[in-house]
Amino acid sequence: MSLPNDLLDAEFAELDALLANTPKPLEALDVAMLDGYLCGVLIQPRLIDEAEWLPGIFDFDGRALPTDVDPAWLDRITTLTRRRHSALQRSLAEQGWFDPVVVDQPEDEAAASGDQPLSEAEQLQHDTYAALAPASRPLLAWVSGFAHALERYPELGEIDEPGIDTALARLFRHLPAETDEEKEILATLDREHPLKDVDDAVEELVACVADLNDLTQAARYHVDTIRRDQPKVGRNDPCPCGSGRKFKACHGK
Repeated sequence: MSLPNDLLDAEFAELDALLANTPKPLEALDVAMLDGYLCGVLIQPRLIDEAEWLPGIFDFDGRALPTDVDPAWLDRITTLTRRRHSALQRSLAEQGWFDPVVVDQPEDEAAASGDQPLSEAEQLQHDTYAALAPASRPLLAWVSGFAHALERYPELGEIDEPGIDTALARLFRHLPAETDEEKEILATLDREHPLKDVDDAVEELVACVADLNDLTQAARYHVDTIRRDQPKVGRNDPCPCGSGRKFKACHGK
């Protein structure tokens, strides 16, 4: 079931191809990373304007696009990305679910056959992918994009709420564990919350994002109450300026 006004499969493929044509040396997100990034933006404890989050899709290091990029290329990416952002936002708010963009990446054929040596970067990517649990491999790109959003907007991690820490730990279990603490957390999750297969992992991922959305909703839509130092002046009251005229005939015009 697709989200309202969501992208079609052909449009997801088009968006992925457009992102791949981002001018070098910028390192743009792919479509699965973009999906995770958008969810990471949406569950923040504050509303983030498009002008603030959009540049983050074009480079992991936050470098700006060249001034001479093709305006038609940029407009199409913006249009498609805006639609996906809107569909995700609406679905999370109204239904508490969404379908993440999950792309299974089979092992590199060259690495499997040994016919052609991999570059150092390709070998590192292959080893990282192979070291993950089978249920986590298809989610690696999505969660990497989500983590990219949290690096750009660290406010979520600054909230003292156990539910947020738990949801983030269950999301980041799909990233390579690097420190001893991360390895210990992963071992605990695998023991207490084992994942049967990819479908089980996707279901948990969606539930964690929905939980984060609920936990931050009050802060995201909080509106400060305006407190007046003086009582509100009625239109027929004397003007506070001391002119002797009614407010409506003086500063209330």
